[in-house]
Amino acid sequence: MSYNSNRRPPKQEPAGGQQPPKRRLKTKPLVVLILLLLLGNLLWFIAWLIPNGEEKAVGGNGQAEVVAEVGKETIDREQWMAAMEERYGRETLLTLVNELVMETAADEYDIKVTDEEIDLELAMLRSTQDTTGIALYAEDEARLRERTKSQLILEKVLTKDVVIEEEEVKAFYEEDRSIYEVADSYRTHMIVVGSQQEAEEVISELENGSSFDVLARERSLDRATGSLGGDIGFITADQSSVDPAIAAAVESVENGKWSEPLPLQDGRVAIITVMEKAEGQTFTFEEVASHISRELALEQLPQSVSPEAFWQEFDAKWFYGEGSE
Repeated sequence: MSYNSNRRPPKQEPAGGQQPPKRRLKTKPLVVLILLLLLGNLLWFIAWLIPNGEEKAVGGNGQAEVVAEVGKETIDREQWMAAMEERYGRETLLTLVNELVMETAADEYDIKVTDEEIDLELAMLRSTQDTTGIALYAEDEARLRERTKSQLILEKVLTKDVVIEEEEVKAFYEEDRSIYEVADSYRTHMIVVGSQQEAEEVISELENGSSFDVLARERSLDRATGSLGGDIGFITADQSSVDPAIAAAVESVENGKWSEPLPLQDGRVAIITVMEKAEGQTFTFEEVASHISRELALEQLPQSVSPEAFWQEFDAKWFYGEGSE
């Protein structure tokens, strides 16, 4: 993960009498971190598929196990695994090595990360979500928390020798207190169709027991979210980056239920469902003081730093080459 040392833009006078926008903290690094979650999950999936010991996956006739057929052509498990390794292996292994490097750094520098710190980071991530696209990530809460923990270790290592005066921390909190007033947010999935009639057909299928995720993959016109079962991440009732009809409806949809057809601004129609509600919270100065201090310290770093910078210190190697290349 890398950091931009110029993350606090200079203040500008608001135009047209509008209030200046809130400062957004650390959204991009965490988004990059969590988008890698899917790659990490792939490695665990690959590891699960690989047979134990020296055995090779074979069918009942002693031949390589076939996992797909297209006419007379077949794809066996070995071909599949090789393709997975070629396409995703490097990135996935890099993520896992970096996590282990950060765990080693935490032991070396006696750095601790608490559950409360992870909770705060995840709450801040949800509250600073600027587009639906950045939230297409967290399918596994445990892995998400592990990656967030690794990121926090990196930040603490980088800032352990940077001194931030308490007065500066307090001034930041008072100036941007609203950042730490996190609203209720709702993990939302949607299906987008072209007409009211199609929306009613989707609802009819849902009422007859069809899976929302499956219908999203089959029928949603929004292919980016449809391929993920319609997942648009956590949104709030006043979020400006989603269609107003969706934002207005999200509070009234019961978990596991679905909405009525929602006419969108682009002329299409959406049906949404809420999978989870994250309760809002107002964080006190004491709860966020270390978070703010670390953020201000990160802004003083002269250059971007990633976990790979610590590979040599902790003797990290991998089969793609020495060091992080």
